[in-house]
Amino acid sequence: MHKIFLLRLLLAAILSSSLTGLIACGGDSQVEEDNSASTEDVDSQVEEDNSASTGGLDSCPDPIIIQTDWFPESEYGATYELFGDGPYSIDNENRSVSGTLHDGEVDTGIGLEVRTGGPAIGFTPVASHMYTDRSITLGYANTEGQITRFGSAPLLSVVAPLEKNPQMIMWDPNTYPDVESIEDLGKRNITISVFGAEVFSEVFIAQGIWSADQVDPSYDGSPANFIANQGSIAQQGFASAEPYNYKNTYQEWGKDVEYQLLHDAGFPVYSQTLAIRPGDKDSLDACLTDLVPIIQRAVVNFSSNPENTNALIVDVVRSFNTFWIYGEEIANYSVLTQSELGLVGNGTNDVVGDMDWDRVQEVIDLMSEAGIDTEIKWPSDVFTNEYIDQSIGFNE
Repeated sequence: MHKIFLLRLLLAAILSSSLTGLIACGGDSQVEEDNSASTEDVDSQVEEDNSASTGGLDSCPDPIIIQTDWFPESEYGATYELFGDGPYSIDNENRSVSGTLHDGEVDTGIGLEVRTGGPAIGFTPVASHMYTDRSITLGYANTEGQITRFGSAPLLSVVAPLEKNPQMIMWDPNTYPDVESIEDLGKRNITISVFGAEVFSEVFIAQGIWSADQVDPSYDGSPANFIANQGSIAQQGFASAEPYNYKNTYQEWGKDVEYQLLHDAGFPVYSQTLAIRPGDKDSLDACLTDLVPIIQRAVVNFSSNPENTNALIVDVVRSFNTFWIYGEEIANYSVLTQSELGLVGNGTNDVVGDMDWDRVQEVIDLMSEAGIDTEIKWPSDVFTNEYIDQSIGFNE
């Protein structure tokens, strides 16, 4: 592949030289015919041509640094798709991957670094970490987190690779055959294990869907508690991961679970968006104009042809050699489930990656009604569609 790429570069250089010669000859002939062109005019035209050929990507930081909120997984496929089929290096100590930014098969030559979140940054929220480490260009964000941290660490989302939040609540259908929804869990007063004080829990409690005493904030990502309780509790997870793991990976369980997406239960946040510090918007403006459409295309490309990027994700996780295990089978399951559940796809239009004003306003209202302090005034405080290419989307 690298030999082919070098050959393309060589051919491009030869073609460029040939065309330059032809253009020069044409220019000389025209000057001889009408003697109207001056050296100043030619120099001016060259400057204009050079300016036109300089894309907004040239103004991007090099490398572009993206901070994720967890270990590599296929829900983050669009981000890792940006490495294309180019070479990449893995930093096991700092839990990061480096290479060059690709737009499909085109290597832009601009450096790209994707960093792992979660335990790799001491479980610090990405927003807070971005204000500690200002070398980060883009970081993962979610609507509710942007709202709650707006006063201390504001982030502005510029593209949403995921249309729906993959988070769900799952339960054992054998233990609770009559439960069909998150609301049913509340009616049955079933204990629900979640990561700490989650905003969606507060919203559901305020709405009367759940009671405060049934929410257990001790979930740490391990299957041990769910299995030890023999399915008597419900638990938070990713719809594109946990159902596969509980049936195929965790042999102590080895059977199906049922679940409902938080999105479908009435909490329609955007998750794992790519966001900037609002104060960086002006300096990144030209960069984002070209970069965001590349990310949009990466969403579509990964969903339709995930094999190369999934292989990268699996390789990186294996190299990190931590408690986080991620293989080819679950990676493939994730991509399939993302499509089946509409976790990836166009929104209410034919565009991928944009965000909906009314949907974000609904989240603001839900949080405000739950008594959660919301300092933002408008949805535009936390997202912009300014850089979205309206022509890019899934052919549905």
